[in-house]
Amino acid sequence: MATSSTIVHNVYLPADAIPTAETRIKLADRILISPLVLGTWAWGDTRIWNWTPESDPKAKDAFDISISKGINTFDTAEGYGNGESERCIARYKENHPAATDIVIATKFFPTPFKLFYPSSLISALRESLARLKVECVDLYQIHGPIHLRSIEVIGDALAEAVKLGLTKTVGVSNYSTAEMIRMYDCLQKHGIQLASNQVEYSLIRRLPETSGHIAECHKRGVAVLGYCPLGMGGLTGKYSRANPPPGNRKCSRINMDELEPLLETMRSIATKRNVSVSSIALNYVICKGVIPLGGAKDGNQAEQNAECLGWRLTNEEITELENHPINRQPTFFESIWQHG
Repeated sequence: MATSSTIVHNVYLPADAIPTAETRIKLADRILISPLVLGTWAWGDTRIWNWTPESDPKAKDAFDISISKGINTFDTAEGYGNGESERCIARYKENHPAATDIVIATKFFPTPFKLFYPSSLISALRESLARLKVECVDLYQIHGPIHLRSIEVIGDALAEAVKLGLTKTVGVSNYSTAEMIRMYDCLQKHGIQLASNQVEYSLIRRLPETSGHIAECHKRGVAVLGYCPLGMGGLTGKYSRANPPPGNRKCSRINMDELEPLLETMRSIATKRNVSVSSIALNYVICKGVIPLGGAKDGNQAEQNAECLGWRLTNEEITELENHPINRQPTFFESIWQHG
């Protein structure tokens, strides 16, 4: 909900704007999201993020602190923890005095065996709504371009979800520029604006920027949401040559010797600005016209992430960071899953 102090920008934060707790980005002319989104991939996930019953109150702290810092948007998916991430959000927002106005984005996992549309998508969306304990979600996204049916069939199903009042806006994830344009064109025929494309974007994966994908999205009024802006922990300053990340993370496949010069630069800027290393990574993404999805498993991580608000990297600082490019080759799975 916008107030008299809310500063609204369309699709992305312009180059002369400072991201603050009062800043909101308008998507598809319908929803207002914070310039930093809380990503909840880790909530309920036992395979990669080692979720346990003891993790639950810590994640609740991350939820509460994020709201207190002006972050109103939470990104989840039916596939996160087999739906547990969605259930976490439902639990955490119960009886929270400020949680009535939060924005919830979730995703449909379009496995190849799902062939019947719009029924497959609509039934999955209704199940997500039940887990989230809401009647309508703010943003419903296709999780990845792995569906066997055409983009137009999927787009028609998304349009049906909007017409049924089950979601306010619709988006995609991991789509290439060509795929994004096809989805945009399909939805336009229904009079619906494609709200967003969610892609991996960070200091260690700049492909959406260097390929021109971000510019093509913005040209059409499509916001770009950046997942893994912290490199799955690799850009938080927590890990080093002496303390490498655990094995199931993307950042664990990066040579820490190669990453160390970038981390040293990030630490230097963070020290000068009296902010966390994580906030340097997140502010960088914001400066590039992308809305970062910063993950947080506990209150401390949420606090560190929120330090990216209230200031903006200078052009000189951005150049310093970009002077340490990382050459990370995609895995076979990533080449199938990530087109954008």
